[in-house]
Amino acid sequence: MSDQTYPVHEVFHTFQGEGVHMGRPAFFIRLFGCPVQCPWCDSAGTWHPKHTPKNIQRMTARELVDMALEAKVNHVVITGGEPCVHDLNELINLLHEHELFVSIETSGAFEIKGIPDWVTLSPKKWKLPIQANLLRAHEFKLIIEEPADIEYYSDIISDAKRWSEAHVWLHPEWSQRENNDVLNAISNALKQPHSPYRAGWQIHKLYRVDFLDVRSKASVPLGGDLSKGF
Repeated sequence: MSDQTYPVHEVFHTFQGEGVHMGRPAFFIRLFGCPVQCPWCDSAGTWHPKHTPKNIQRMTARELVDMALEAKVNHVVITGGEPCVHDLNELINLLHEHELFVSIETSGAFEIKGIPDWVTLSPKKWKLPIQANLLRAHEFKLIIEEPADIEYYSDIISDAKRWSEAHVWLHPEWSQRENNDVLNAISNALKQPHSPYRAGWQIHKLYRVDFLDVRSKASVPLGGDLSKGF
């Protein structure tokens, strides 16, 4: 084992609320740091200068894996922030030694250092994904803030010709979850002949399951409007 440590924003026992593994019990490791800086990010405590914690705990791979094992789940999700600004090799390898299934959630803008079992790639217009990561993605989560985003992000991932291989989810950006223009655009996209899309949602927020673990941190009210979810 090396002396490498990871900056950790939070860890918690929950279930996966999105994508193919929706509803699956999981242990989340949310790492600190993200240069992408989406203005509506509900993990803004991992990057926003007004909400950055005073102290960022650094933990070894061994410490993180021990916590995951205590949760007695088979699925570990490494997220952020942007987890791929860190070298994840040691952490992923140690999780695999304990036969845990490892997912990462990434914007795809940085090299994935490690071999996870599952890659959820959510492209962001503020820093676009690199081609190698588009080819590694098992599913794409397209965050739709306005109807035009469907075509914009679809063009990005279509260059990798992954339509027939990967799941492509359309998620309303959380502050737009009651915006009929956004919801109807997603619905209409799914209803097109031979549509490659699937409709996405964040069911963990409906259950508020993350907050059943006291280690989970509340979302940061970036806009000061909690009714919008940020």
